[in-house]
Formats: sequence, C-alpha cells, structure tokens
Amino acid sequence: MNDAIQDEIIKEFDGLEWFDKYGLLISFAKELEPMDEEFKTEDNSISGCQSKVWIRSYNKDGKLIFDLDSDAMITKGIIALVAKVVNNRAPQEILNADLYFIDKIGLKSNLSPARSNGLESIISRIKEVAEKEASQIN
Repeated sequence: MNDAIQDEIIKEFDGLEWFDKYGLLISFAKELEPMDEEFKTEDNSISGCQSKVWIRSYNKDGKLIFDLDSDAMITKGIIALVAKVVNNRAPQEILNADLYFIDKIGLKSNLSPARSNGLESIISRIKEVAEKEASQIN
C-alpha cells in the first residue's frame, strides 16, 4: 500500500494541539460526501461505536470503494481519514495495510474508550469486506 497518503495525514496533524486536531478532523468530516439515506440501514451500521456509523462498499475494477458516514462530526472526520487511506485499493492491499497514521497522530491515545473501540470496529469491518472480496478473487 502506498504510504504517501498516511504520511500526508501525519504531516497535517504534526505539531497541532488536540483542540486544533479536533478542528482538523471536523474539516475532514465536512469534505466527506454524505451517504444517501437509503443506505443508512441496520446492515450497513457498525455496532460498537458511540455514534451512529454506516459503511457501504463496492468493488470497482478490482479496487474497493468504501462509502462511510456518521452522525457525529469527530467520528465522521476519523472515518474520512480511514477512507482516504483504504479507498481505491485492492482487497489484499487493505488486508496487508498497517494503518500507522492512527497511532502517529495520537488518535487512539486521545479518544475516549468508546470512540477508540468504535474505530477498531470500523477497521475490522473494512478488513472483513477486504477478506471476503480477496477470497472471491482467489
């Protein structure tokens, strides 16, 4: 996986205080396309998150596209970052990905336990989708 996107994210957050990091997360949230209401279903929701989070995926020419949304701006900003890193990647790339930017920008250490667990649930769902898609290729 091309780590340039993760390195770019790290650079954007580097040196910011947490108040400013939250502001940056909110700006990423505003850039994320809202999910159509018809896709905000129970099947697309992620349990284990403090906020409501929905994830939808599809395969486009062998690359996975994830459509993510949340009803909370901070969470939406976090999933926008995750989407930047994993979107348009082959399933195997996603399975092998080390999402190191999460630790490097201090997300896990500065999130509430509930939000941190939610982030883990989101990443787990993305990896599950990638695993399912990879098994269909092989």
